[in-house]
Amino acid sequence: MYCLSPGYAAIRYLAGRSFAMSFMLLMELLGAYTLSPDATIPIDRGGIWPDWRAEGRSSNEENDQEKSETAELEAAVIEQIHNKCDPALTPAQLKRFIKTATGNRAHPLRQAAKYVAKGSRSPAESLLYGMFYLPHAYGGFNCRALKGGIILNHRINFSPRASHVASGMPYAICDAYIPAASTDMEYNGIVHELENSRIHDDKRNNGMQAMGIRVLAINREQMRDIPALEAIAQSLFKYAHTRFRYQIQGYRPRQEALLNGLRAAIGLPPA
Repeated sequence: MYCLSPGYAAIRYLAGRSFAMSFMLLMELLGAYTLSPDATIPIDRGGIWPDWRAEGRSSNEENDQEKSETAELEAAVIEQIHNKCDPALTPAQLKRFIKTATGNRAHPLRQAAKYVAKGSRSPAESLLYGMFYLPHAYGGFNCRALKGGIILNHRINFSPRASHVASGMPYAICDAYIPAASTDMEYNGIVHELENSRIHDDKRNNGMQAMGIRVLAINREQMRDIPALEAIAQSLFKYAHTRFRYQIQGYRPRQEALLNGLRAAIGLPPA
C-alpha cells in the first residue's frame, strides 16, 4: 500500500531540483523503463552511477589509465541499462499533480513538465529527446518547432515491398520520429555494435528506406559531441524544408549545461 502514489511522491521530491533533473525523472515516470534502485542515492548526491573509477585506485599510472578506460566503457553501457516497466505516471496525472507544485522552488519542475513526453524506452532515448526537442533557451535544438515535433517510439507498418526489402520484417519502431522531416533518429548504444544487432539494424533500415523514411543513427560518441548533434539538428530542419537558426545568443554554454545536466540526472559523467 502506498502512502503516496509514485507520481505524486516524485512531484514532491522534485520541488527545488534542477530543470534537467526534473525533466529526466518525469521522462522516466512517463516512460516504459526504470533505472536500478541502486542508482537513486548516487544520482541524488550528484555522483556517477555506478562509479567504477572510485574502486581499487592504484598508484601505478598504467593501472590508473586502465581503470579510467574501463570506467568510460562501462559508463557508456549504462546508457542502455534499464528495466522495462509500465509507466508510473500518465500525462493526465502529471497535469493534475503539477498544479500542487507551487512557489519559486518548484519553478524548474513546472517548466520541465511542459516539455516531457510519454513513451521513452530508455534513459538514452530520454536524453536524446531532451537535447533535440527542448527550446534554445534551455540548450536544446528546438525540433519542437517542426510540424508534429518528435514522436517517441512511433510504429511504422511496412508495405509488402518494404517488408520484402527488410527480409520479412513487418514493421519498425522509431526511437524518435520527426514527421516533418520524414526521419527516424535512432540511438545506437554499445548493444548495437554487436554483429547480430547490426544485421537486424541493416534489415530494418532498408525497410525504412523503402518506405521513404530516412534513418539517422546516433552513437554514444556523438551523444557527447554538441557540434555533431547540432549538425544533425540542422539536417532535420533542412529535410523539413525549414531554416535552422538560433533564437538566442550564448547558445553553446546553454547546450553544454543541458547535456551535462541530463547526463548527471541518469548517473553519467559530464560529456
